[in-house]
Amino acid sequence: MRLNAYLNFDGQCEEAFNVYERVLGGKIDFMVRYDEMPEGNMSAPELAKNIMHISMKVGDTILMGSDAPPPYFQKAQGISVNINTDTPEEAERVFAELSEGATSIMMPIGETSWAARFAMLVDRYGTPWMINCPKPM
Repeated sequence: MRLNAYLNFDGQCEEAFNVYERVLGGKIDFMVRYDEMPEGNMSAPELAKNIMHISMKVGDTILMGSDAPPPYFQKAQGISVNINTDTPEEAERVFAELSEGATSIMMPIGETSWAARFAMLVDRYGTPWMINCPKPM
């Protein structure tokens, strides 16, 4: 069994995943637009170039997403995508890049009782993130 995060966007999926690919060192390995579906584009014509499905490999996990067609899009709430880093410097870099244009920074990057670095934010695309670099045991 494997659990993977699936992110929904309101028309910014491709842009967001291009940023995530760069920031997280991932590789987008699949992307299809609504008008490229073998079944045909069943959405409104203005949504034809939106992303029906995208997947990106990050380490040994997969991050997936799409542009949810109206009226199905809802902002993420009650969840966060967690990023574990190996070094405090990597945590600081990821935080700096994801926080550019962030809509909310709930906890700035810093040391906590459990982490060498920890932060919480909602990026400019509405994705809630937690960045965690655990303290050595």
